[in-house]
Amino acid sequence: MRMINHWIAGRETGNRPGGVGLHVGQVHNPATGEVSAEVDYATPAEVDAAVAAAQEAFAGWRSTSLARRTKVLFAFRNLIDSHQEELARIITAEHGKTLEDARGEVARGLDVIEFACGIPHVLEGGFSANVSTSIDTYSIRQPLGVVAGITPFNFPVMVPMWMFPIAVACGNCFVLKPSEKDPSASIMVARLWEEAGLPPGVFNVVHGDKVAVDAILAHPGIAAVSFVGSTPVARYIYVTAASAGKRVQALGGAKNHAVVLPDADTGFAADAIASAAYGSAGERCMAISAVVAVGAAGDPLVEALAVRARELRTGPGDDERSGMGPLITEAHRDRVAGYLVTGVAEGAELVVDGREGPIDGSREGYYLRPSLFDGVTPEMAIYRDEIFGPVLCVLRVPTFEDAVELVNASPYANGAAIFTNDGLAARSFEEKVDAGMVGINVPIPTPVAYYSFGGAKQSLFGDTHVHGEHGVHFYTKTKAVTARWPKPADGSDMRLAFPSTGQP
Repeated sequence: MRMINHWIAGRETGNRPGGVGLHVGQVHNPATGEVSAEVDYATPAEVDAAVAAAQEAFAGWRSTSLARRTKVLFAFRNLIDSHQEELARIITAEHGKTLEDARGEVARGLDVIEFACGIPHVLEGGFSANVSTSIDTYSIRQPLGVVAGITPFNFPVMVPMWMFPIAVACGNCFVLKPSEKDPSASIMVARLWEEAGLPPGVFNVVHGDKVAVDAILAHPGIAAVSFVGSTPVARYIYVTAASAGKRVQALGGAKNHAVVLPDADTGFAADAIASAAYGSAGERCMAISAVVAVGAAGDPLVEALAVRARELRTGPGDDERSGMGPLITEAHRDRVAGYLVTGVAEGAELVVDGREGPIDGSREGYYLRPSLFDGVTPEMAIYRDEIFGPVLCVLRVPTFEDAVELVNASPYANGAAIFTNDGLAARSFEEKVDAGMVGINVPIPTPVAYYSFGGAKQSLFGDTHVHGEHGVHFYTKTKAVTARWPKPADGSDMRLAFPSTGQP
């Protein structure tokens, strides 16, 4: 059985001698249900070793010139670019998403690396000459030290790449704890960093479960923690790490809404919403899971969505004919399927039942076809809960104002979209809706790398989003320097009053 080990101080490490204290997890191929590998779960000792390696590397890496750092980043960017297909196939084999979707994930991660390649520009400080006579003030950005990322199973390449390229470019050293469900891509990324010339210890990977997470959160050598995952865990990460004195950015769950106005193009909206709801089997934090149909938009939209849900081909992710692959685990598939029972019991109309219809793959795989509910109300569990699967709920309201009120009443505020040909309505929605990311005729408004990604309310714990300028801000500390170079003076010029800029 293939063993997936940790990456510490520039080399793969794991498999403690004789299996003493060895704790491993299984990695499955969701398309077949077969165990494809075992992954070594870190104890606090492995986390300590990774942090120690990062601390040892930090002094040298932070003093490395921006020119040298940029050279390494460009080399890493080129290696990721040339290995995109290999990374995509690793994602598909362990996550289950289609190859097309996996390729898109790698490409979006590559965008952030390219942003980080411009680090000399984004690390520029400010300078003000003669703020007082012969006194200059300027600001500088400096790295924090050792920082960590705890990342989810649904984007094993992209989400870590939202974090570590910027952190490393800013002069920090990084400890990554990827999901134990699909960990292989992180080790390949570590090898590509080594090939790019990154010094040992600057980038480290430890696998594991809550034991490893808690060791990271409590470790005094880690200055900051980034996290993406469910809201309950995000809240736990934020409270625990902040109590330990760390900076924290913890992105939580979502219930992303798409508001469809009567003037919208029904076919266009249905195509976009079905893609956003069922892509990656609904296992995206930016998936559309709730549609708010306004007035006359409801009936034709539900009919169009039902057609698309029934026609979507479900099968192995490595089959180019598949539109949607399996879910990540059997337990998660069963949990999502349970919401179909719950929704019917609550009174919603199950227009399309994902438990029915053909599967073009192994019946041992973790498949569930797209499902569609109509007549959903905000009190129902299928609306309140983050299902994280291919289940789309349609709610109906009479007016635009009712739609905005419904969206804003949700405790989640990751993303929201509107479909309309009315520019005034779109502008009003953009202004009034309470969400971190807004789409106008765009169902998944995930920003490009040089803008920030993040939500509000229970979708974000902490003050900063990820990547873009927010990422640079999170991974650096700012110093304001006030400097004067005096000429030699005769006698004493001692002044006890508080200085002001108006003084000579």
